[in-house]
Amino acid sequence: MTRSGPSRPSAPGDAELVVSEVFGPTFQGEGPSIGRRAGFVRLGRCNLACQWCDTKYTWDWSQYDPAVELTNRFVNDVVEELVAMDVPMVVITGGEPLLQQRALVPLLQACRDRGWRLEVETAGTIAPTDDAVALIDQWNVSPKLANSGNPLERRYRPDVLRRFEATGNAVFKFVAADPAELDEVEAMVEECGLTRVVVMPEGVSAETLMARIQVLAPAVLDRGWELTTRLHVLIWGERRGV
Repeated sequence: MTRSGPSRPSAPGDAELVVSEVFGPTFQGEGPSIGRRAGFVRLGRCNLACQWCDTKYTWDWSQYDPAVELTNRFVNDVVEELVAMDVPMVVITGGEPLLQQRALVPLLQACRDRGWRLEVETAGTIAPTDDAVALIDQWNVSPKLANSGNPLERRYRPDVLRRFEATGNAVFKFVAADPAELDEVEAMVEECGLTRVVVMPEGVSAETLMARIQVLAPAVLDRGWELTTRLHVLIWGERRGV
């Protein structure tokens, strides 16, 4: 990994984050805020290893070089990039952003000070701190199913999901390819008392998304949940940084 910018005295804006990419303006591509203009901060590293992950360049060092893919960035520098985008919303994603929660809070505070809406995307295996909860407009929590290839004990943390539910502003988004997988979703929803549930088809092409969303839609509707597509994939395919 490389560090961008000179060394500086310690200050909140000088907290460092391990960043994969900062990009925008673009659209939020998934979930309840789909289609809203946003800037994205994608952080590096992840504590899971989803077999269908389309951002493996943030964590899979068997395929990618972290010295190329990740950079240590000062919070102030990241904020300057976001200011230049002139967007009303910032989405913090990954990787798994909450692996860097201590350094993340200064970034969240800087965004809040500028009046931006804040969303954080997480797999729901790491509990948010009170400081982070106070700054976030929406948690986009995506618990992983067996289809991710992760062991159950790594991917499913009921107490953590209940903590997100208790914030009052969490959306739980599950990635599925087949209606049969919704039984696993329902078991998690019931055990953890999750109230806002969104299902998203897995896929990185418009053709795959369309085929799967058509199959999933009736079953999702019957269960009283919400459905989302992946807008950025429909527009740009697998291009990075959009």
